[in-house]
Amino acid sequence: MDENNNESTEDTIKVNIDLLLVQRQMSLTQLSEKVGVTMANLSILKRGKAKAIRFSTLIAICKALGCQPGDILELQQNDNV
Repeated sequence: MDENNNESTEDTIKVNIDLLLVQRQMSLTQLSEKVGVTMANLSILKRGKAKAIRFSTLIAICKALGCQPGDILELQQNDNV
């Protein structure tokens, strides 16, 4: 197996912003305005492409969506390891 392609063997973090936005009938644009984070950065986070998130950003998103960090971030364990 290629050591540089570990996606299928590593645990990942799933970002549930899409689900929360639908539940709260809020657009990504509205969230961006409330949180003060660019649409581009929220989109990267939403698609699960972000490598990190600042706690201050996570707190702002939680406040804007009325949720807890665990509602946004979910550990997906790969049982094939």
